[in-house]
Amino acid sequence: MRGLRAESWAGILEDVGFAVERERLDAAFEASWDRYVASWTANQQYQATQAAEEILADLGFELPYDVRAELLEAFGSSGSRAELHLAEGIENCLVSLRDAGLRLGIICDVGMTASSLLRDHLIRHGLLPLFDHWSFSDEVGSYKPSPVIFQHALDGLGGPVPGRVAHVGDIRRTDVAGAKAMGMVAVRYTGVSDDATQTEPEGDIVITRHADLPAALGVMV
Repeated sequence: MRGLRAESWAGILEDVGFAVERERLDAAFEASWDRYVASWTANQQYQATQAAEEILADLGFELPYDVRAELLEAFGSSGSRAELHLAEGIENCLVSLRDAGLRLGIICDVGMTASSLLRDHLIRHGLLPLFDHWSFSDEVGSYKPSPVIFQHALDGLGGPVPGRVAHVGDIRRTDVAGAKAMGMVAVRYTGVSDDATQTEPEGDIVITRHADLPAALGVMV
């Protein structure tokens, strides 16, 4: 998605006579991502509009209002053109869990792509209707591992006892630690990314395939 944003910006800037070297543009985008990661770690919201404004400041261009507006819009909407692919087995897993009577929710830390666009991607893949509730950080105002976003999800799912809830995620610091702190069953999924940034905490359950999740949770399908 970062590549799509940079490509859009390069074209817009060139069209209005502010051509910028791709290396310089990439460096500004990289610096913005570093600021996002720092904010994410500190549980301070850092959303697309702020990122785009700070990238413009880093580039140092004095741009007309309409050009700035076009760049800001392109930064936010470029993610809609990304070709995102489902993790293997995820659709069958969700259908199996839902058919078994489980309520399903999403807890998502949003990066530079707004939750509205992420939901559009899920709709295109036919997955959003499988969920009963969703908690996206840009709407809740909090990132994992904060209990705020986990509690938002529990409330939206009808207030189940945390010990009867399993949370599936791939990052130890946010997904595993956050779920464990809430008293949930923490499932660490390694099928796309096996988090090596730290060795602890480990999930109560570790899976590499979504197809293994129902059985790992003791769900008969």
